[in-house]
Amino acid sequence: MTIQQTPNVPGAAWRAIINRESPEAFASAFVKHPVLVASVANAAVNGAAAIRTFFKASAAIYETITFTAEARLGNRTFLEWKGSALGGRAIEGITIIAHDAPGLIERIELYHRPLAIVLAFASELEHRLGETLGAKLFARAREFS
Repeated sequence: MTIQQTPNVPGAAWRAIINRESPEAFASAFVKHPVLVASVANAAVNGAAAIRTFFKASAAIYETITFTAEARLGNRTFLEWKGSALGGRAIEGITIIAHDAPGLIERIELYHRPLAIVLAFASELEHRLGETLGAKLFARAREFS
């Protein structure tokens, strides 16, 4: 098994997808029913349109974000990143992007750290999105017990 380091600027291809102008151009990078799971949400985000809405709202929360490393293993791309959000608080994490055979995105896993910023980021994201992407996306843990 070989892990390939990508020769370009880390995260460049992903940034290009996120920054696509139209919903249609964004959706063209994904399979028909893609899924996003994130440490700042309690439920999956389903579909390219909802994933775009999630990332647009998330991007507005970050003050800075830099992809520091990128590697590919099989059908997965791993992006490490760090930045600041919510008044200069440090935030970092990893984004894992799974692709199908032709290269379309099937699944995104987004993990933030440390815990304090995860909770604060989730709260701010909930404030910005409300129930736009579904009531359970930011439901409190007690609602699931």
